[in-house]
Amino acid sequence: MVREHFAQKILDVKHDVLRMGALVENIIDMAVTSFKEQNLDLAKKVIEKDDEIDQLELEIEKECIMLIALQQPLAKDLRTIASVLKILTDLERMGDNAVNIAEVILEIGDEPITRPLVDIIRMADISQEMIKMSLDAFVNEDIALAEKAAKRDEEVDSLYETVINDILNNITEIKGLLKQGTKLLFLGRYLERIADHSTNICERTIYMITGELKEIN
Repeated sequence: MVREHFAQKILDVKHDVLRMGALVENIIDMAVTSFKEQNLDLAKKVIEKDDEIDQLELEIEKECIMLIALQQPLAKDLRTIASVLKILTDLERMGDNAVNIAEVILEIGDEPITRPLVDIIRMADISQEMIKMSLDAFVNEDIALAEKAAKRDEEVDSLYETVINDILNNITEIKGLLKQGTKLLFLGRYLERIADHSTNICERTIYMITGELKEIN
């Protein structure tokens, strides 16, 4: 009976991680939409919602510590709890990256974007797909999905390199691009970091399942 209770507690924690993941997905979607539409009001809401993520992180972390202290988890369960604690950090940092994106949008304001955003938007789309895939892999303990999601980080890195080259190659040719181009570079950087954090979740998921911690890319 005690063991069944503990197994349920572990399941509850995993569901709480999914709940936090849903908040992170939402705030990132809001941030991405805010820069696609240059919606300054939406960017402000992103910043306001970040506190919800931080609070939930603390609650789940407290529950994990209580499980370790009171239940003396076995190897697989201990790996699950340890992985959850790492994943919480990655999710929280994704939320911070969403806030950073929103802050860039507020800095740009309503001034016209001087460069096409197609590659940055593609980065955003892939990063959002990676978040969903990584969380699905975690809750379903799906190694194949975790590996598939993590490998998409290469696409994001390649797009980011294209964004960097495009902006740097044109930064002296187009009037006003220096200031805005720098902001767009930061935008790409924050999206690239979101993809990196999704990759971390995938690697921790595989560790949770197999006990082997390795870099996928």
